Amino acid sequence: MINPFVDTELHPLDDPAYADRCRGELEATGALVIRDFFTKDAVAQVLAESAPRETDAFYASSTHNVYLTPVDHDLPPDHPFNRQIVSSKGLIADDQIPDDSPLRAVYDDEVFRTFIGAVLGVGHVHPYADSLSSINVHFAAAGQELGWHFDNSSFAVTALFQAPEAGGRFEYVAEVRDADAGEMSFELVEAVLNGDTPVQTLDFAPGDLVMFRGRNALHRVTPTEGTTTRVLVVFAFNDRPGIGLSESALATFYGR
Repeated sequence: MINPFVDTELHPLDDPAYADRCRGELEATGALVIRDFFTKDAVAQVLAESAPRETDAFYASSTHNVYLTPVDHDLPPDHPFNRQIVSSKGLIADDQIPDDSPLRAVYDDEVFRTFIGAVLGVGHVHPYADSLSSINVHFAAAGQELGWHFDNSSFAVTALFQAPEAGGRFEYVAEVRDADAGEMSFELVEAVLNGDTPVQTLDFAPGDLVMFRGRNALHRVTPTEGTTTRVLVVFAFNDRPGIGLSESALATFYGR
């Protein structure tokens, strides 16, 4: 099913040895960029179907802390736990993705899902149980950004389909905290927020598939610059079946 949209000669998704090599890179660095994963025709088709929907997207601008949790009123407002970060973007949800889209063909393909599960080391991945979360197209026009944060999930799978003229850089600092141990790493978080520690940039181009472990890595996307909107697709999976977002989360992220 995915052959028309993925360069499977360059990326043999059904080859366990190839999946093992990808997993090794992801485990070593916390980030994996699979260059030219989507064919040029697939990139063009996704843009052609997505760009006209930019005005239909749900736009939200919000403030949050890097932990994506409510503030702690027992701590001062300038404490790293309470410092507020700005994020703004627009998105179209899974139920707005056309049935014949390359995005849906790839997302639903069992070879692709088996490959993703093998690279992530989770056995198998599953779609979201709700109707909005599985495939999302994110738009970031001039001035829009994704502020510093940790992910709640252990992994993210994304693909860039249109790069902006400038800005829109994915920046991160690896292994800032240990979420499983409850380690918040306030000092290092404060240093990142103050610009007092070096950050890494993850470079990827339209058509590249990216896997990133963002639960312990602090990361952001800098504001888009210029008139070209940054277009990114999120392929959202769970390592267990039947998991969906709550109604309150759906209202926050999708406005419905």
